[in-house]
Amino acid sequence: MLLSTEGLLLLCIGFFVVATLYSSVGFGGGSSYLALLTLTLLGFFAIRSLALVCNLVVVSSSTYLYFKHGHAKIKDFLPFILTSIPLAFIGASFKLKENVFFVILGLSLIVSSLFLAWQTLASTTGLEKVKAYPKFISYLIGAGIGLLSGMVGIGGGIFLAPILNHMRWDKSIKIAALASFFILVNSISGLGGLLWANTLELPPIETLALLTAVFLGGQLGIRISLKRLSPNGIKRVTALLVFAVGLRVLFKNGLELF
Repeated sequence: MLLSTEGLLLLCIGFFVVATLYSSVGFGGGSSYLALLTLTLLGFFAIRSLALVCNLVVVSSSTYLYFKHGHAKIKDFLPFILTSIPLAFIGASFKLKENVFFVILGLSLIVSSLFLAWQTLASTTGLEKVKAYPKFISYLIGAGIGLLSGMVGIGGGIFLAPILNHMRWDKSIKIAALASFFILVNSISGLGGLLWANTLELPPIETLALLTAVFLGGQLGIRISLKRLSPNGIKRVTALLVFAVGLRVLFKNGLELF
C-alpha cells in the first residue's frame, strides 16, 4: 500500500463526497479527483489512471439512466464522439515530463473551475432556445476537448457542458446526457491510451478502496435530491475548491519544478 491507512481513509471520504455531488448534477468528478490526488504522494501516472477509472465508474450509471429515459441518442452524439475518442487516446498516450504534466493539470483545473462557475450564471429557465450549427463545429469541439481530457486524465464533460450551454446547442437535459456519455467514452479511450503507452498505474489497494467510495457516492448522488445545496450551489462550492487546488498544483508542483 502506497498511502497510509489514515491518508487512504481521508481520500476515500473525499472521493465519496465528490462522487455524490458531481453525479447529482451530471458529471463524473474527474477534475476534483485529480485535485485531491495531487495532494498525495502518488506518482502522476497513478494520478491520471485513478482519476479516469473513478470517472468511468461514476458516469456509467448516469449514462445508462439518460439513455433509459430517452434523453440520449447515439446519432446526435456521434460528431463529438468520433473525434474525441481517438484524440483522448492520443492525449493519454503522451509520456509527459512531470513538470509539464503538472503545469497542464494546474491550468486545466483552473479553467475547469471557471467553466463550472460560469455555467451556474448561464443556467437557463423556462423555454430553452436552440441554435443550429454546422456539423464540423461539433467535430472540432470533440477533438479539442478529447485531446485535453486524455492528457490530464479527465472525461472532459466539465469543459463540454458549459461550452454547449453557451452555444445553446440543445436543451440542457440533452447536453447533460451528452456530457455524461462523453465522459464515459473518453475515460475508456484515455485508459486505452495509458495502457498503450505502458503508463497505466493502478495501485491495487488504493484502486479498490477509491472505486468502492466513488461507486457508493455515485449511486447516492443519482438517487437522492440534495436539499441543502442546489445544483448551482454544489457547482460553485466545487469550482472554488478546484480553483484553489489548481493554483497550488500550478505553482507548487508545476512551475517550481522548472
